[in-house]
Amino acid sequence: MKTQISKSFKDGNFSVLGIKFIQKNIPLMGFIALLIILSLMSSAFLTSYNILSVLRQASINGLIAFGMMFVILSSGIDLSVGSTLAFSSLIMAKMIQMGIPSPYAILISLLIGAIVGVINGILISKGKLQPMIATLSTMMVIRGLTLFISNGVPVSKLGEGLIGWIGRGDFLNIPVPVYVLLIIFFIINFILNRTVFGKRVYAIGGNSKAARLSGIEVEKYLIYVYIFSGILAALAGVILTSRIDSAVPTAGISYEMNAIAAVVIGGASLTGGRGKVTGTLIGILIIAVLINGLNLLGTSAYLQQIITGLIIITAVIFDRKR
Repeated sequence: MKTQISKSFKDGNFSVLGIKFIQKNIPLMGFIALLIILSLMSSAFLTSYNILSVLRQASINGLIAFGMMFVILSSGIDLSVGSTLAFSSLIMAKMIQMGIPSPYAILISLLIGAIVGVINGILISKGKLQPMIATLSTMMVIRGLTLFISNGVPVSKLGEGLIGWIGRGDFLNIPVPVYVLLIIFFIINFILNRTVFGKRVYAIGGNSKAARLSGIEVEKYLIYVYIFSGILAALAGVILTSRIDSAVPTAGISYEMNAIAAVVIGGASLTGGRGKVTGTLIGILIIAVLINGLNLLGTSAYLQQIITGLIIITAVIFDRKR
């Protein structure tokens, strides 16, 4: 054993292994560094109240980011998630005010997200539109429809029950949205690493032509990934609406940018075929902690957008170099 260790030092294997470890875990290293820096700069950062607030906020962006990850793995993009969030939550809120029980209204909200996903998937797989063009179009249509139906007026005072508990409740002093995020995390981790569906999504993102020649029904799987993205965007809308007890027609604006940032920071490639759900989770936490820390330090909201954009650029450049 000693001989092997000394040989490794002589050959420089330990330094190589260390470099490889750092390269594979840069998001984690960055997250730890960010925690240390913000804890030194603000005494309020590591308080239990603030940590729970960060986790609650991270759950909303996290759900969208997990759906976005599926799309990016397939070499696509979904710019309609913010509009889907707003539209599905508005319909849900109106149904609750009409007297429909909140569990049914929530299910219909998720169904709306799935329908938007089907539309995106068909436009891209059958219509052969570029993902950015297709989802940009649906984003504009759905946002306009949301504003038209609501006349720009929020739907508030939705009451308690499931709609109040899922966004504002807690269990064992941990917010319910955090449990929802963790459940979705484990489901996605299982799908991507243990199922044929996950392997085929990676294959399509890596080389769609080769995947098609190998017998994979690429069009069908593309529709599935956009359905998944739409459902998770709608679920994020449910939690956001519950949290603020109001469905706001302008909700979700720029949420797609934070979701894309989380996925890219987590190590996924925008060209598709590469990425891990654990990396995306770390990316979600980095974005949430960064925004929270900047708020605690009194940083302008406009400057926060600049910083987020620079982080995305840096992550993409690093991905290209890698």
